[in-house]
Amino acid sequence: MADPSRLASVAAAGLVAGAVNALAGGGSLISFPALIAAGLPPLLANVTNTVALAPGYLGGALAQHRQLRGQGARLALLLPCAALGGLTGAGLLLVSDPHLFERLVPWLLLSGSLLLALQQPLGAWIRRQGSGESPVGALAAPAVFGAAIYGGYFGAGLSVIVLAALALTLPDNLTRLNGLKQAIALVCNLLAALLFALQAPLAWTEVAVMAFTSLAGGVLGGRLAERLDPARLRGVVVVIGLVMAVVYFRR
Repeated sequence: MADPSRLASVAAAGLVAGAVNALAGGGSLISFPALIAAGLPPLLANVTNTVALAPGYLGGALAQHRQLRGQGARLALLLPCAALGGLTGAGLLLVSDPHLFERLVPWLLLSGSLLLALQQPLGAWIRRQGSGESPVGALAAPAVFGAAIYGGYFGAGLSVIVLAALALTLPDNLTRLNGLKQAIALVCNLLAALLFALQAPLAWTEVAVMAFTSLAGGVLGGRLAERLDPARLRGVVVVIGLVMAVVYFRR
C-alpha cells in the first residue's frame, strides 16, 4: 500500500506544477524531483511525470482559450508539428539507454532552469525587433517541432522552450502567444504521454494522484495567467531547478 505522506507530497507537487506551467512554465522542475524524492528512479519518474501532467496542460489550455481566437491558421500549422515532435522525443527516450538518461538528468534540469531564467529578457529583446511575420513566421513550424522533441524526451522546461520558439518566430503580444503555447504544449505532452502509457512502465498510483491535482492547478494557473506578473514565481522555480541540478551533479 502506498505511503499516504508520499502521495500527499506528490499531489501537492502536481497542483503546483500545473499552476506553474500555466503561469510561467517550468512546472516539471517541481514535479519531476518530487517523484524522485518519492522513490521513483529517474526514467520512471520522467515518463510518469509526462503522463500525470497532461491534464494540467489541458486545464491551462481551456482556461486561456480566449487567447486562441483568430489563431486558427497557426493552430492548423503548428499542432501537427507539436504532435510529431512529441512522439519523436518520446520515442527517442524509449529506445535510448536508461543510464544515458540518468547521466543527462542534471544537464536537462540545468538547461530547463536557464531557459526559464532567460524567458523574460529574451521576450523583451524579441519585442524590440519589430514586426512582420514573413519570413520569420515561416520558421515557426520547425522551431515548434524542435521544441516538441525536447518536450517529448524531457518535459521540464517545455512551456518555456515553446514560448521562446513562438516569440522568436511570430510577431504578437506575449499574452496571445502564451495561449498558443498552452495548446501546443498540450498536444506535445498528450502524444508523448499516450506513447508512454502504451509502451513504458508507469507508476500508476502516482499518475492518478498527480493527474487530478495538476488539472486543478492548470485551471487555477490559467485563470490567473492574465492577471498576475509571473516574474517572482519564475524566480522561485528557477532556484528550485538549479538546486536540483546541483544535487544531481553531485550524485
